[in-house]
Amino acid sequence: MRIGINGFGRIGRAVLRRALRTDLEIVAVNDITDEATLAHLLKHDSTYGPLDVPVTAAPGLLEVDGRTIAVASAWCAAS
Repeated sequence: MRIGINGFGRIGRAVLRRALRTDLEIVAVNDITDEATLAHLLKHDSTYGPLDVPVTAAPGLLEVDGRTIAVASAWCAAS
């Protein structure tokens, strides 16, 4: 199943972490924060601890454990 996450706060990051252990495919994240900050928050979560897989950011993308995830910054997810 291919999934997009609208909002990458505590719950959005927890969903992605859980999806990494399943066959769910996170294909996109929509959040107003820049990619570098999203990557840092995912990698160094104060609640769940550090993520033990590689996390990198590029313009419009996150790469998490070799999986490429598109990043959008739309205020309204329908746009």
